[in-house]
Amino acid sequence: MRWPPPADWPNLHLSRQVLCKPHRWHVQEEGRGPLILMIHGAGGSLHSFRDLIGPLSRGHRVVAIDMPGHGLTQLGARHRSGLDQMAEDLAALCAQEGWRPALLVGHSAGAALCLRLLHYLPGPAPRVLGINPALAHFRGLAGILFPAMAKMLSVTPGATALFSGTARNPDRVRALIDSTGSRIDARGIDLYRRLVADKAHLDGTLLMMAQWSLDGLMADLPGISARTLFLVGDDDQTVSPDVARQAAARMPSAQVETLGGLGHLAHEEAPDIVALLIVAFLHRDARIPATTE
Repeated sequence: MRWPPPADWPNLHLSRQVLCKPHRWHVQEEGRGPLILMIHGAGGSLHSFRDLIGPLSRGHRVVAIDMPGHGLTQLGARHRSGLDQMAEDLAALCAQEGWRPALLVGHSAGAALCLRLLHYLPGPAPRVLGINPALAHFRGLAGILFPAMAKMLSVTPGATALFSGTARNPDRVRALIDSTGSRIDARGIDLYRRLVADKAHLDGTLLMMAQWSLDGLMADLPGISARTLFLVGDDDQTVSPDVARQAAARMPSAQVETLGGLGHLAHEEAPDIVALLIVAFLHRDARIPATTE
């Protein structure tokens, strides 16, 4: 998607661009207090936090970003779409902007990015809350085919244009969202339709898929001592809730909480519930005063 954002893009009044090489980042920021940094999942954008930013900003400073190549963040280097490269570039952005997060919130692949970001952030580690965290490799043949297909599409002229054209159909996009186990409103469906129809966004997503590797992060899980909470929807059809449970079992300070009746986009289905859980986790046994607003 090109800057400036569409006039009806969620929370447009909070949007700004931040140049931190190699990328030109799209950031939304609101509120004052302990900093909550929010990172969306692969193929999405910060619009997925549209109904969380307002409630969380009452008593907290909330910063949401579009990952490189996603949404309105302009990718500055095509070879920096892997997990470690994104984490390193995001840490540089935090340093430039003076952000010292008290809590990292990530959805799906964004949760993996939050955990990897801990390796690059200086000082005391923030807490981490992952919503349906994508912390496992594709198994079997899919583990070979999906990355290979992404690599092929990312270097094949016209491939992204062909895919984005077929994705313009609202019924196909709704079917894609439904396949995650989540049910979101027509406004949410339209926002995803506009994303997947955008060639630059799709190109960024494919580059990320082609370069993504969890090997280093998975090996490091036992050494991640940051207090961590995984929220998992028991209807998630994209990432099995068992993935979070298995990852948490390997971490010294991680817990899992199940959200009944919710799917992969749990934070879009039930933002009020998720916002309450985020605030409760941030302030649980912490020396951070909870807001009374």
